[in-house]
Amino acid sequence: QLQLMESGGGLVRPGGSLRLSCAASGSSLDYYKIGWFRQAPGKEREAISCIRISDGTTYYADSVKGRFTISRDNVKKTVLLQMNSLKPEDTAVYSCVGDDSDLTVRAMCVHGPVDFASWGQGTQVTVSS
Repeated sequence: QLQLMESGGGLVRPGGSLRLSCAASGSSLDYYKIGWFRQAPGKEREAISCIRISDGTTYYADSVKGRFTISRDNVKKTVLLQMNSLKPEDTAVYSCVGDDSDLTVRAMCVHGPVDFASWGQGTQVTVSS
């Protein structure tokens, strides 16, 4: 059973950067897609970026394209989300999720992971001056 744990959240000023980490355990990531989603208070969950571990195929939401970068470290079984040029509207709880279904990377982000996907507990990101 895949288990995921996020880290790296915190408080940052507008224009600043943070790097989130999603560490996996309990299962090989070879057949997984890992996605980053976020949810702000009173708002629906929003997909940020997804990556297919096997070949590094990525998808980004328009709201973060050009500012955020998703990457994988297969040796460390970790997926990173580098967030630059942060804005107050990026404030949310960020969670990573692992999906080994037949969904494409794009479909996982656009339509959400399958119901049996494995979620981390989330990490808070606050962008404020």
